[in-house]
Amino acid sequence: MTGTSDSPEADGQVRDAVRGNWVDRRAPRWSRPYLRLSRADRPIGTWLLLLPCWWGLLLAMVADGQARWFDLWIFAGCGIGAVLMRGAGCTWNDITDRHIDGSVERTASRPIPSGQVTAKQALAWAVIQCLIAFAILITFPPAAIALGVLSLLPVAIYPFAKRFTWWPQVFLGIAFNWGALLAWTAHSGSLGLPAVLLYLAGMAWTLFYDTIYAHQDKEDDALIGVKSTARLFGEDTPKWLARFMVATVALMGAAIVLAIPDGEILKLVILLAGPWAMGWHMLWQMRRLKMDDADRLLELFRANRDCGLIPVLFFAGAVLV
Repeated sequence: MTGTSDSPEADGQVRDAVRGNWVDRRAPRWSRPYLRLSRADRPIGTWLLLLPCWWGLLLAMVADGQARWFDLWIFAGCGIGAVLMRGAGCTWNDITDRHIDGSVERTASRPIPSGQVTAKQALAWAVIQCLIAFAILITFPPAAIALGVLSLLPVAIYPFAKRFTWWPQVFLGIAFNWGALLAWTAHSGSLGLPAVLLYLAGMAWTLFYDTIYAHQDKEDDALIGVKSTARLFGEDTPKWLARFMVATVALMGAAIVLAIPDGEILKLVILLAGPWAMGWHMLWQMRRLKMDDADRLLELFRANRDCGLIPVLFFAGAVLV
């Protein structure tokens, strides 16, 4: 069968993957369970991990006014690294959640609970992805390498967060936005306050989009005792999303103001247009929110690729001015 089958679980397909994706249609059959572990059939997570990297790199380039050939490698290396580390992180998440996933309708079709691969095979796959990512990381400056190694800590902790806190999305934000710190440092050679503020803006954004995402599973999560901001906020979710939106725009704006050199008014205007337009996109998502409509929730979650690309476009414009 192909990815266009009527049954989401046909031939090992994952329920919440995009129908007809390239993994289900074109990848060699033996590789499909491993690619599904890495969420290669659901690229949105890779985008959400990658975009803060590009924010950090481009803002660092504007801050010091330098654009070097090595920045092209940082740009590409972050892209390859995002694919690998998102894959490794998702594989690790599936290993730790293998008993929980089998009890949740949306995740029961994942490779481990559905029996496509064993936990040991999945662990070997996670290690392979990490080693390839490390080979890319060691081409960066020493401070960036140190940050990259340190990022493994929140990646390792995140899958367990929903067991002990109502705010697991904070831990996801810590892991998913680390690239803002790393890419800034890879360009500049050291960490700066604008990068930290940009990182915090990304964390607020993660709380926004992953709370929307978590509403898909709130009923199953309640039955098995898994915590999330979706369950914590309940009917107050729109109010919290508004707070996260304001925090995202304000923190990104503060990062820009601190990073921009004195006298660069045109660049400042172009840069600030990024969080301003991103905020409007987040507002659009809030207006379309239906907390009990799983299809709408997934649609809005996926829309955050475009949301995060908005600052990238304005930041790149400021680099070119």
